[in-house]
Amino acid sequence: MEREHIEYDVIIVGAGPSGLSAACRLKQLKPKTSIAIVEKGSEVGAHILSGAVLEPTALDELFPNWKDLGAPVNTAVSQDELYFFTKTKSIKIPHFLAPKTMKNNGNFIISLGNLCRWLAKQAERLGVDIFPGFPASSLLYSNDGSVSGIITGDMGIDAKNEKKSSYTQGMEIRGKYTLLSEGCRGHLGKEVIEKFSLDNGCDPQHYGIGIKELWSIPDNLHKSGLVIHSAGWPLSESKSNGGGFLYHADDCQVMVGLITDLSYTNPHLNPYEEFQRYKHHPEISKYLTGGKRISYGAKALAKGGIQSQPKMDFPGGILIGDNAGTLNNAKIKGIHCAMKSGMVAAESIVKSMDTIKIDPNTEYFSTAYKKSWAYQELVLQRNFGPAQHKWGNILGSAFSFLDINIFNGKLPWTLRDREPDHSKLKPVEDMQPIVYRKPDNKISFDKLSSVYLSNTNHEEDQPSHLILNDQDLPLSYNLPIFSEPAQRYCPAGVYEILTNDDGSKKFQINSQNCVHCKTCDIKEPSQNINWVTPEGGGGPNYPNM
Repeated sequence: MEREHIEYDVIIVGAGPSGLSAACRLKQLKPKTSIAIVEKGSEVGAHILSGAVLEPTALDELFPNWKDLGAPVNTAVSQDELYFFTKTKSIKIPHFLAPKTMKNNGNFIISLGNLCRWLAKQAERLGVDIFPGFPASSLLYSNDGSVSGIITGDMGIDAKNEKKSSYTQGMEIRGKYTLLSEGCRGHLGKEVIEKFSLDNGCDPQHYGIGIKELWSIPDNLHKSGLVIHSAGWPLSESKSNGGGFLYHADDCQVMVGLITDLSYTNPHLNPYEEFQRYKHHPEISKYLTGGKRISYGAKALAKGGIQSQPKMDFPGGILIGDNAGTLNNAKIKGIHCAMKSGMVAAESIVKSMDTIKIDPNTEYFSTAYKKSWAYQELVLQRNFGPAQHKWGNILGSAFSFLDINIFNGKLPWTLRDREPDHSKLKPVEDMQPIVYRKPDNKISFDKLSSVYLSNTNHEEDQPSHLILNDQDLPLSYNLPIFSEPAQRYCPAGVYEILTNDDGSKKFQINSQNCVHCKTCDIKEPSQNINWVTPEGGGGPNYPNM
């Protein structure tokens, strides 16, 4: 059956900071440009999760009057604290020894979801059409092989792939330019990177899984604007990398989280449980004790830097934001660079429209992006991530201090990290088991109660959006070699090993629990799990994350 279709000048997949910034910039420069944004979440911001400390550089450029326009950017950073944790102690790092990228003067503690909601209002005010609840399930290609738009997902398909009475066919949204701003490990981004060999010569992308909670704490414990970052325990016990954070926002709320690098080697490691341990550290628990947990969520982040950044423009479109890996790992910030990549994409498209009258062309982007402050910033801090992977938090941070603070990122070499995260796991029999204590339901909690707080919902009678290339591999290979790590690396209890009545094992996928973090797509040792978009509107509904 031929699909219905509509046509736009520009189609943007994903209403995150990069996609919304691109749309706003396009409308500012060329108001008559027709633009559509498709967003898989039930509303703009529903699937957005970040720490988050905002460096306002890009926001200042995009909307210099953002304060007058009511942007939800209110809590200025008032104090910075950086620690190295042992199990029971915290060693405060003097400011002069900290990488200067970790200093947050002039930055703000925000909810990125709320900032995206505000950006969406600005985009709509400028004339952008935004369609929440409409995931881009596949790409459209022209006869010459270039991308020419997207197809939204079909609705009303049951778990057996049969059409229900509520069936509605997805539609084609055709465009001259398609911007992919899906966030980390977007499934369409994966497709174009492979199809157009955009990662030739790049290191593999590297990732972390960020797990975050929002708490309301007693007024006497709240210190508005305080930013705490930490390295070391608990991840140091398993010789894994990553770090934690606690940000004091407004209204007596704090944001607490742990980022676990997905390069870890021990298949016993459970990032969710590591986060629960982290909250019990005295330097963190002193703020949470007596407080109330409000929300929970998880999201992967791309942290490989420019060594892992693919060529971002392709025939018919551009990868922007975390879909291309624009996070500044040394700053633990990605919002400003994501926004800037979208703005540069918009400016490049306008230049193409003004100079090329026949075939859409995105080749202006690469030159413009490499001249931007966002790219130059990533160049100067390119060695931070590989140094952490090679030498761990202590020696890696010492190298980064030398590289960033003393040489301003201009050392005449670039560290490489060529081993992908999914290949790092070692056989379970070679690694030390990790014993995690039961939750106390005051500071630490079980997975399912946490997923409940994420407001995650999927229509149960629909095809699973977690696709196994090999149905047998979880039990035939992953279970005996790695004790099936999906049970542990998933922060939402999606994957289980069950025992049947006859004693045999069953690999169960509870896809309705999925918070769309993409960790399974990244960390599965044989790359056997493919995350694709579920029915529109499914997934978490983060209120203030």
